[in-house]
Amino acid sequence: MNHFHKILLPSLLLSLLLLPGLKAEAQSNEFDVFIPISKYLSQGDAASLSAWFADNLEVSIEGKSYNSSKTQARQIVRSFLDTNPPRAFSISHTAGKNNLKYAIGTLKTGDETYMVTIFVNIDNSNPASGYKIQHLTIEPMQ
Repeated sequence: MNHFHKILLPSLLLSLLLLPGLKAEAQSNEFDVFIPISKYLSQGDAASLSAWFADNLEVSIEGKSYNSSKTQARQIVRSFLDTNPPRAFSISHTAGKNNLKYAIGTLKTGDETYMVTIFVNIDNSNPASGYKIQHLTIEPMQ
């Protein structure tokens, strides 16, 4: 597991949970961005999912991290989903502050179950574009 996953990701999640005024809820209107993302993950539709990708994002799958373009990320996610066709995906937790939101979910494939973490934010240079995925992590659950 790389440095980000061992140190920074848990620290970031803890920091988000401890921020004053933080909202944590199942799925409210504020977290509607995760509805289509969840749909495309559960369908294994990397092409439609990639419409939610930022122009550059980090994708971490099974311990391998990639700083990639939207096109590269689509190929990485497509390869994973083709090899591990989803049976179900559900979000168990959402939280956020200002323009940063995240969701934690469970992806069930043939024989495996994965924890999925999705960070989205609004690009301040183009707020009209809405929320975009900045970081997507898919790790086997232990």
